Amino acid sequence: MRIISGTARGTKLFTLEGETTRPTLDRVKESMFNIIQNEVQNSIFIDLFSGSGAIGLEAASRGAKRVILCDKSKQAINIINKNIEKTHLKEKVELYNLDYELLLKTKIKEQADIIYIDPPYKSDFAINAVNIILENGLVSEHSTIIIETDEEEKILRELEKIEIKITDKRKYGRAILIFLKIGKG
Repeated sequence: MRIISGTARGTKLFTLEGETTRPTLDRVKESMFNIIQNEVQNSIFIDLFSGSGAIGLEAASRGAKRVILCDKSKQAINIINKNIEKTHLKEKVELYNLDYELLLKTKIKEQADIIYIDPPYKSDFAINAVNIILENGLVSEHSTIIIETDEEEKILRELEKIEIKITDKRKYGRAILIFLKIGKG
């Protein structure tokens, strides 16, 4: 795994061992950043289930002004800290060793431009996170929420119950990226 573009381009990242995390493939990451490239510059970017921090650090490398990384795993936090040091992006990154709900409800005080949600597959965390984000006004009509999942039908069924519109959907093998904006559509 590496940083694909920007100031830290080519930097190889440390990854987590074991079955608890599932790194986003470089081709998925590259495609996602191609889709949101015009939104990343000077953005506030939140990566909720950060794992190794690869997605958030990619955003920082590509010009996001502030990146908030969150993971409740101590192991993940240790790896993310190593990756922050290796990429020299410390001045742009805030790292929280918290549960995503606590972060969204207590630490985020302004609207984010992009929120990336890649929770453990087979969990209800993505929909719960979207609900908390909307309830707490953490996005504007210009913001983008991105969910990575392998349970497309389940997530889409749940999203129908929320005031949110799907603006794009992409499939890469098992991984599906769902792009959302505020409003019904």
